Amino acid sequence: MLGTAWDYQDHPAEFLTRLDELVARGIAVQSPPDVVRWNVDKRYLQDLSSRGAVTVPTLWLDDVDREGVLAAMEHFGTDRVVVKRQVGAGALGQFSFTRNNLPDNGWRMGKPCMVQPFLASVPEEGEYTFVFIDGAFSHGVLKRPAAGEYRIQSLYGGSEHDFAPSPVDLATAEAVVAALPFAAPLYCRIDMARLPSGELAVMEAEMIEPYLYPEQGPHLGETLAKAILARL
Repeated sequence: MLGTAWDYQDHPAEFLTRLDELVARGIAVQSPPDVVRWNVDKRYLQDLSSRGAVTVPTLWLDDVDREGVLAAMEHFGTDRVVVKRQVGAGALGQFSFTRNNLPDNGWRMGKPCMVQPFLASVPEEGEYTFVFIDGAFSHGVLKRPAAGEYRIQSLYGGSEHDFAPSPVDLATAEAVVAALPFAAPLYCRIDMARLPSGELAVMEAEMIEPYLYPEQGPHLGETLAKAILARL
């Protein structure tokens, strides 16, 4: 199982080559290289959207500058956007801009990026995580940012809480897993946020080395162990 590969976003080709080498030596890797290759670039969200999953509206750009940020605000009809790396993790290298707090004139993202409208539901309500083992729902987590922050990671003061999803919200997350272009992986974490319409939308579908929040899933260890044993 993959773990603590926290710099793969800066060395994706090297990371994928290493996984291929492990498989060539007969070592079973979870998640398999084909799943990781699909999941390492967040353009997989386009694939999920084409398969019917609800995703956050996104502009996919080779790069973006100050004028591009303003153009994105016009495109989405909003005064605030979030700029993320297409290959990234943990909100590293992520920016949030408003019309009153734009990047400097000479600023550029400097790499392929994605621009999304800022979702007010994240600081107000939180971000929802759905953990799946072998395609079956295990447990939910509500992640809330610290006061004055929008990033929900603990690195930025975020906190995690127990979360029992409604049947509608769970069905929306299950539809994301069903939309994957391969069989359900050993583990999968679907991170979602609520759109202004009230519907949950995919922020990320994590299948590389996601934290699975065992604190909120007391039966996770047993469930995961049984799933691993069944694959041996």
